[in-house]
Amino acid sequence: MNQPVQKNTLYVGGLAEEVNESILHSAFIPFGDIKDVKTPLDHATQKHRSFGFVTFLEREDASAAMDNMDGAELYGRVLTVNYALPEKIKGGEQGWAAQPIWADADTWFERQQQEEEMKRLQEEQKAAMQVAEDLHRKKMAEDREGEKDDETETKNDPMAVAEAEVLKQNAS
Repeated sequence: MNQPVQKNTLYVGGLAEEVNESILHSAFIPFGDIKDVKTPLDHATQKHRSFGFVTFLEREDASAAMDNMDGAELYGRVLTVNYALPEKIKGGEQGWAAQPIWADADTWFERQQQEEEMKRLQEEQKAAMQVAEDLHRKKMAEDREGEKDDETETKNDPMAVAEAEVLKQNAS
């Protein structure tokens, strides 16, 4: 699934243990006004998981920070800075944490109706193809019957037999 990129929020990976939200804020403030800084904690150790998110007020500031800070060193560790992808939650079609799980119910129902309509159209098309195929077979059978009738008429018609013999003699 293709996830939209949040152009104001940066993922900052490779953080040293000593780095906290205050230090991360201080490292990125030269690039513009910061709306939010988060360093998700590991529930077991209560320490950050060596990455964080910095959200700028302006896209241009986030872009400048990413260009300048990706590959930079902070507390002896090289940082990886990219645009952040939306956080996923379990359930829901989109899976974005910003949306409740039922937010996509309308689109789900619309998709179900579209799928049913497609199935119905495919069945109609299949039935039409079957009818066309049956008509074609019937026409082919009638044509073959017509050819047989022509051959029997030729065999019973003495004039047609005589013409066929003359044609054979001329061809030889």
